[in-house]
Amino acid sequence: MKRALTDLAIFGGPAAFLHDLYVGRPTIGDRTRFFARLEWALNNNWLTNGGPLVREFEGRVADLADVRHCVATCNATVALQLVLRASDVSGEVIMPSMTFAATAHAASWLGLEPVFCDVDPETGLIDPDHAAALVSPRTGAIVGVHLWGRAAPVDALHKIAADKQVKLFFDAAHALGCTADGRAIGGFGDAEVFSFHATKTVTSFEGGAIVTDDGQLADRIRTMHNFGLSPERAVAEIGTNGKMSESAAAMGLTSLDAFAETRDLNRTNHALYSAELRGLRGISVHQFDARERNNYQYVIVSVDKTATGIDRDQMQAILRAEKVIAQPYFSPGCHQMPPYRRDPPVRLAHTEYLSEQVLALPTGPAVSSEDIRRVCDIVRIAVTNGELINAQWDQRMCRSS
Repeated sequence: MKRALTDLAIFGGPAAFLHDLYVGRPTIGDRTRFFARLEWALNNNWLTNGGPLVREFEGRVADLADVRHCVATCNATVALQLVLRASDVSGEVIMPSMTFAATAHAASWLGLEPVFCDVDPETGLIDPDHAAALVSPRTGAIVGVHLWGRAAPVDALHKIAADKQVKLFFDAAHALGCTADGRAIGGFGDAEVFSFHATKTVTSFEGGAIVTDDGQLADRIRTMHNFGLSPERAVAEIGTNGKMSESAAAMGLTSLDAFAETRDLNRTNHALYSAELRGLRGISVHQFDARERNNYQYVIVSVDKTATGIDRDQMQAILRAEKVIAQPYFSPGCHQMPPYRRDPPVRLAHTEYLSEQVLALPTGPAVSSEDIRRVCDIVRIAVTNGELINAQWDQRMCRSS
């Protein structure tokens, strides 16, 4: 096996992978269907501006989310910006720090101020009690995040938003096809935002969507995402170019065709990781609520250094050395990133604890059962030799400094 951590001669077991294993290889689906859709768009000279493929994609996403309205966009970051702008949000936006930076960037790009909230240390989901305590006269909205497909505490956040009279939105980038209390994610809050980035269960190359039951909000977003043009093609207000193209919709529809199969495969992969790593000291696979529907897009493990002898970053480096590209989703927390750090620093104990431990392992259609077993073999060998690895790691750090 390739030894890129190197003089650690403990990796003599599994054979090297023939190709790198990544978190989030794209779910392409049937290429024949994709090319047929693309051919249709080319033959009809309709490449953008809300063509039939985009409208079909919006309808299918709305059905999956069980909502009345869906507006497809060029990406989810712009989608969240459109939601905030169309809802006339001003001032501060409360959101969990345990999220991708784009959640915070979307607010900051509009001149809003992200206010970072701590999370539940077990689930990584926004702590509603802390969110309620952060509401101030300057608060314009709360953005909950359905992390790794797990539903945020929607009922508690709804109550806070109603009591405090602020807007409530959800970043549902991870949660297409998932449920909360048996209800499809998509219809909670004033609006929710999906992502169709290449790493997601359903991809449109790049893309996003806003889903809502608020027809007036959907109409305004539809105008704003097309340069502010009204249905009569007059400039009704300030807008931007946030549209999804027909080629992106062709990919999205084809990926949607494969969604059920992809979800089932992800579930099988998650179950295999859980079985292979069960009982391994210091390694825990985050589980999903069996009562809810999930897309199983992410396999998240926590690495507890006190039990394994190595920390999450060392585990990530060992995996990378063996051509396994695992990702720390999400680390550091947004409040610790340079654009958002404050002096004195904001301390979010649960976020900081969890973000130092979590690692997303490869899954999806490109990852086989044999691949998973090999990944777990590497993790098992690393934990078994944790003290030796940590000692040699410290020596290397001393030499490099």
